[in-house]
Amino acid sequence: MPELPDVTVYVEALEQRIVGQCLEHIVIPSPFLLRTALPPIQAAQGKRVQQVRRIGKRIAIGLESGLWLVFHLMIAGRLHWFAAGAAISKRAALARLQFGNGLLTLTEAGTKRRASLHLIQGEEQLRLQDPGGIEILHASPEQFAVRLRSENHTLKRALTDPKLFSGIGNAYSDEILHAARLSPVMLTRRIGDEAVACLYEATRDQMRLWVERLRRQAAGAFPEKVTAFRPEMAVHGRFRLPCPVCQTPVQRIRYADNETNYCPRCQTGGRLLADRALSRLLKQDWPRSIEAFDRES
Repeated sequence: MPELPDVTVYVEALEQRIVGQCLEHIVIPSPFLLRTALPPIQAAQGKRVQQVRRIGKRIAIGLESGLWLVFHLMIAGRLHWFAAGAAISKRAALARLQFGNGLLTLTEAGTKRRASLHLIQGEEQLRLQDPGGIEILHASPEQFAVRLRSENHTLKRALTDPKLFSGIGNAYSDEILHAARLSPVMLTRRIGDEAVACLYEATRDQMRLWVERLRRQAAGAFPEKVTAFRPEMAVHGRFRLPCPVCQTPVQRIRYADNETNYCPRCQTGGRLLADRALSRLLKQDWPRSIEAFDRES
């Protein structure tokens, strides 16, 4: 799922291309994408784009007359830009937005249709699209600490809760926790002040690092390689590959469609966290430490 760094770069690329442009025509071939009926989607046609915002992991395109197109790309949704006169991909699109200077399309990989589009009227309705998480780059250390400890979750769950923190998801939470050298399953109400301060700095540093890194990679072009798995990442998506700090094989916890990646030496004091699927299968044979894992591998 595109997270704060990815969505930020999307927003910047859209600002450069469509602010001031007229939305001439909008086509939504997918009946699953549009989640609102009023105002009707045709009301957006002929309106000029005034601004583009990030709202958590959502992208909001502000039009004249107080209208907002709000995209939530979910896991597999991606935006594509085709400048006027450029060859247009034949890949099936869930939405096509025609501007005077080009075409914006939305595609979604796979068969599950999770991406969504809302057309809403006014700032008050736009605020309802915000789950309420604080913006980490604008939050003080005290605000961060209060939010983190407001509910008793694991650190991984707290960081990815959009009601607590804005724009952080599965991928970058792994990178944040590795940078802070904290276990993903540590409970928020047991974390000490020093660790909270470390997590605060790591969260801000990782968000800034990845925003700048993705800006450089895009190099002014529209971002097309938006992915949760990047070779520069320390642990996310790197199961069994060496940790860049200590060379210990990265481990994982799998659950539903997600997994948490971590370094047992850097983050959990050498202890292997129980993987729900594999540890249930192995039961008593599940290694409890990285040393035992190394002996049995």
